[in-house]
Parts: sequence; C-alpha cells; structure tokens
Amino acid sequence: MYAIVEIAGKQFKVSKEQWLYTPKLQGEVGTLLTLDKVLLLDDEVGTIMVGTPTLNGVTIKAKVLEHTKANKIIVFKKKRRNGYKVKRGHRQDHTRIVIEDIVK
Repeated sequence: MYAIVEIAGKQFKVSKEQWLYTPKLQGEVGTLLTLDKVLLLDDEVGTIMVGTPTLNGVTIKAKVLEHTKANKIIVFKKKRRNGYKVKRGHRQDHTRIVIEDIVK
C-alpha cells in the first residue's frame, strides 16, 4: 500500500514505516502528525483511488524524528573583467519523519 501526499507544498510517495526528509514542519521531536492532503491511494489489492484534488476520509499518521539541515549549497556569482566576485551559501532546514500508518 502506498499513497501520494502533499507536505508543505511538495508531493511525496509514502508507504508504511518509511522515513523521509520534508521541508521544515512545525512540531517538536516525537510529535504525531496527521497528514490529510492525500492525492492518491493504492491498496494492497491494487485498487487505485485518485482524489479531486484530495481524498476525503484518508489520513496518514506520521511522527517527527528530528529537525536537521541539508548540505551547504554554495552560490557563486562572477562578472568577468570587472573584479566582481560574490560567494554566498545557505543550508535548507528539513524535518525527518517516519510514516506510521495509512488510515482509510
């Protein structure tokens, strides 16, 4: 069984006991989340339910494991023959969650 769910504006394919990194979510470590923006659901039988745009009555239970940061991304700008160079970087905030259950 798997589902496609929208988390913080991005779509993820999730299944039970899978962990994934999402954009930063509100909530402390150990908090249970209820994700209700389920776009697609596939049963064990092979029945596929597609929402218009979301499925009613289908929720996904997830647990927050930790809040982390991604690897550093370097942004380097240069204009040749002008002596202009700028080096900047940033690290994106992420939340690591585990999918505990898909409830129909």
